[in-house]
Amino acid sequence: MPGWLMLQLADGELDYVSQGEGMQLQGDFLIAGLFPLHYTDGPSGLPALIPCNNGTNNKHGFHLMQAMRFAVEEINNSTGPQSLLPEVKLGYQLYDICSVPAGILATVDLLQQHHHSISTPRTDPNYNNSQKAVAVIGPDSSSKSLTPAALLGAYLIPQISFEASNEKLSNKYLYPAFFRTIPSDKNQVAAMIQLLVHFNWTWIALLGSDNDYGLDGMTSLSEEAPHHGICIAYQAVIPSHTADTIQTMRNMVEGILTTQVNTIVVFSSKSKLRGFFPYVIERNVTEKVWIGTEDWSVATLISEIPGIHTIGTVLGVSVKYASLPGFQEFERKVSEASMKYNNTQEVFDDNNCLQSTDLYTLARKKFSLESYDITSSFNVYKAVYAVAHALHQALSCDTGQCQRRSVYPWQLLSWLKQVRFSLDNTSIYFDMNGDPPTGYDIVTWVWEKKDWSLRMVGSFSPNPITLTIDADQIEWHTTGASRSVPQSICSPPCLKGHKKLLTGQHTCCFDCQECPIATFLNISESTTCQQCLPEQWAPAGSEQCLSRTVLLLAWDNPLSIALLVFLAACVLMTSSTALILLVNLNTPVAKSAGGRTCLLMLAAMTVAAMSSLCHFGQPSPLACFLKQPLFSFSFTVCLACITVRALQVVCIFKFASKLPPAYDKWAKKHGPELTIFLVSVIILLISVVRVALDPPQPSQDLDFYHDSIVLECSNTLSSGAGFELGYVSLLSILCFSFSYMGKDLPANYNEAKCVTFSLMVYMISWISFFTVYFIGRGPFTMAANVFAILFSVLTFLGGYFLPKIYIIVLRPEMNTTAHFQNCIQMYTMNKR
Repeated sequence: MPGWLMLQLADGELDYVSQGEGMQLQGDFLIAGLFPLHYTDGPSGLPALIPCNNGTNNKHGFHLMQAMRFAVEEINNSTGPQSLLPEVKLGYQLYDICSVPAGILATVDLLQQHHHSISTPRTDPNYNNSQKAVAVIGPDSSSKSLTPAALLGAYLIPQISFEASNEKLSNKYLYPAFFRTIPSDKNQVAAMIQLLVHFNWTWIALLGSDNDYGLDGMTSLSEEAPHHGICIAYQAVIPSHTADTIQTMRNMVEGILTTQVNTIVVFSSKSKLRGFFPYVIERNVTEKVWIGTEDWSVATLISEIPGIHTIGTVLGVSVKYASLPGFQEFERKVSEASMKYNNTQEVFDDNNCLQSTDLYTLARKKFSLESYDITSSFNVYKAVYAVAHALHQALSCDTGQCQRRSVYPWQLLSWLKQVRFSLDNTSIYFDMNGDPPTGYDIVTWVWEKKDWSLRMVGSFSPNPITLTIDADQIEWHTTGASRSVPQSICSPPCLKGHKKLLTGQHTCCFDCQECPIATFLNISESTTCQQCLPEQWAPAGSEQCLSRTVLLLAWDNPLSIALLVFLAACVLMTSSTALILLVNLNTPVAKSAGGRTCLLMLAAMTVAAMSSLCHFGQPSPLACFLKQPLFSFSFTVCLACITVRALQVVCIFKFASKLPPAYDKWAKKHGPELTIFLVSVIILLISVVRVALDPPQPSQDLDFYHDSIVLECSNTLSSGAGFELGYVSLLSILCFSFSYMGKDLPANYNEAKCVTFSLMVYMISWISFFTVYFIGRGPFTMAANVFAILFSVLTFLGGYFLPKIYIIVLRPEMNTTAHFQNCIQMYTMNKR
């Protein structure tokens, strides 16, 4: 049952009052306080009231209760940092909630008083506004707060807790009147996650106490951890310490050791954790990193466990430290006043459910006041001042005099949501969930032999989420001289450009595999190598894609310049040859070469040479349209002329007597010209049909090279192009055959050696080009194509026309009819 403190403060003295409403200070407005002055271990099973005096003293709860009394005295005496509620006196009613049932019973008592006060008619002369509490300060933990928050919220009675951090309490639908001066566990979980991320601890164990605080905090952290690449290798709930749970706790320690984690996050209340750590020490668990919550990481209840200094490094989340000037002096005066009274003095109460707490005995203990106690006491102090500020506004006290009127809890609730003030340079207000905007300090345990102290090594801010850590201030309890930050990972990180191959259910345990060519490792998808964009490439084991090299025969390429000079020379030579033959068109040499057909051949060769211009620069639709058809057609015209002329010469000199009459008609009725025209028209039709059915377009070859893009024209190796090439090749073979048959003709008509040599060089050059083309697609291959075109023109120019030009220019004596007739006679005589 709750130990209800029946005590009243008057002029600095402690005085008992025999009232069933508990420890009280009369005032115009009452504030209830729920504080744990004792620890009690309740039996398992159904909730039961245990006499609070049977439990052990809770020095921390004693300091919290004194902080409320200290704040009320400051406000009433106008000695605090702010002047509030002039001519209005605050009173309080305090309860010892040593257990969850005690807290619930205290809440029921407050509700009974509230119900009695609102059911009393306003006309009743005994009505007094101070008969009920307008707000409640406490309790100290989430487990003790959940039920009172629901009950008080149903009546819209404001409740401000100073240590209940459970995230559920932020739900205004369930707890509409709940506020707190300590951050929500949502922020505490975020701080712990950031701490793990900062030190790259991804392989952890997670423990939580068997109460709302531990279970809900553990659930929130386990849900958030995977989003930050953190794996929970082992997870367990710390039970209450009884004879039946000893083996369970030992099994938990073995589970931590089996998973080989070096970092353990413990989301637990100090009372539950106190029974677990002895088994950690018993098993000689050392060199671990323990991350603690604000409830136990700064509590001497844990640091005083024998042998606790051996467990390793302790990092904790702590409520931000704040000083409380005058508080220590206030407690000293309370302790001195308690010495004036006799220990045997007793207080009797006719209510069997009520029991007095011997406050004198607690005050005489002279409990040490540590930084943890001061920080929590400041949260109580802030809660009292928040209620005072809300009352100040509700009573319109800003004018210097407060209005004398009743203030109902639901009215105070509305004002409490709007309070905003500062204490000790700290801004105090509540957000829409009733939570404060404060962050946390990050602390570490420091041991000088067996003397324990805390050191602040960083801070955490929730909005925006920011963590600052001074790692040099942390003493890592690891072996080795360096004492560096301990690792807590399942698998070492993969090298750059290596993807993870998961080896189990946890994403932190994996093997590494190099990403293949043309893929890269996306950091957000570390288990999958991503394909590069078509215009990009990546070497094996790459973290990013690179732009492909664009391959084309640029106009300013030195090789292109050389080929353009070669082209100019070819055009100049064909033009000069055509001009010389045109001037000497009626000479025997010009007639033996084919007369006007020579001019057609030279024009076709010039066009063939000019078609090479389509291979330079970035391909355009026009260049792709003309490139192959233009060369095929022009060179076919040239080959047709040579073939027909070789056929004529062979027929005249070798088969004159055997030729049928049809040959004479063919020769006399422009058969050669028609044959050349027909052969040329056929290749033209083939080219036109091919282009019409499947027009070539500028394209990018992304497949031939993994790191380059070849800019070329499509359909270079299509079936139509193959048919076109086959036709030209067949004509070349015919030309070669007819020319070779005339190898023993008179010298002036015998071009067989030069023509066959030219044809052989022509075929070899194109065979070489196609070999290079199948091997590579770079600028060199494109240059080889241009070279093959120009070299083909040059070989026919040199093999067919150069001997004729030589005679015309340098041996004019051989360019006579007599010389030609003499050659024919000698050939005839040799034949006979």
